[in-house]
Amino acid sequence: MNDRAEITTRLANRLKEERAAKGLSLDALAKLSGVSRSMLSQIERGESSPTVASLWNLTRALNVDFSTLLDQESEPEHPIKEIVSSDQTPEIRNRAAGCIVRILSAPDEVGGTEVYDISFHSGARLESSPHKKGCIEHLTVLEGTLEVASGGEEAEVSTGDTIRYAGDVEHAICAQEAARVLLIVKNA
Repeated sequence: MNDRAEITTRLANRLKEERAAKGLSLDALAKLSGVSRSMLSQIERGESSPTVASLWNLTRALNVDFSTLLDQESEPEHPIKEIVSSDQTPEIRNRAAGCIVRILSAPDEVGGTEVYDISFHSGARLESSPHKKGCIEHLTVLEGTLEVASGGEEAEVSTGDTIRYAGDVEHAICAQEAARVLLIVKNA
């Protein structure tokens, strides 16, 4: 099949699918788009190619973009990308700081968006040097109460609280009691 015939067939099939998905009859789509019913029927049967103006009107009436009607179909992606069992999740036991850091993000996310599950012992203090310029840390307290310091400011957060702070300056997390947090480090 040549490219033009393939595009016509693909367009015909996608147009029918989109019209059906929206629950529209040929008559209803004709009224919404301003493209005649007979022309719609010809396009859906692959007997005619729409003008650019007709295609524009159809995409607006169906509330889809051109690519939805014209892109080649791709293989469906697998929704579940990876399962990492608990015993395979990398963890850093920082005895000096009094915490355990579980690395939840994928290895290729380092330097981008990093996700950590951190458990603090009572009295623990995790100090960090500045990260990349523009870095923001998002910390949600899952259990306990902590004090977060960033760039000379301090705030106390408790179970259920979320704090966002600059990670591109000296910063620290201190736990007066045992605590657990979810930390997302978003590098600019």
